[in-house]
Amino acid sequence: MSYRHPGRDQIRIEDVLSALGNRLRLDAVRVLDAGGEHNCTSVLNVLGVTAKSTMTHHWRVLRDSGVIWQHPSGRENMLTLRREDLDARYPGLLDAILTGATTDAAQTPS
Repeated sequence: MSYRHPGRDQIRIEDVLSALGNRLRLDAVRVLDAGGEHNCTSVLNVLGVTAKSTMTHHWRVLRDSGVIWQHPSGRENMLTLRREDLDARYPGLLDAILTGATTDAAQTPS
């Protein structure tokens, strides 16, 4: 299976903001921001999501908006944050969003 990813110049701010406006997708991006390539299962485990089907839609939204790279590798899909592309298109945006998400998470009562 091959996935469609927008080119760097096709990434649009409204798509990125919409994709990151969902708490589960934002949390997934926070996991991917650690760097490197992650399989879907490892991200799901960190997020506490038990069903892969739950994230299928979210991966597509993140991929189609240009936030992540996704490619098959055997029986898994591998995910990578497109930080370089996002930073080139919108300098400082991803850092501001991730910092805000971390601050909000720290202030939210358990």
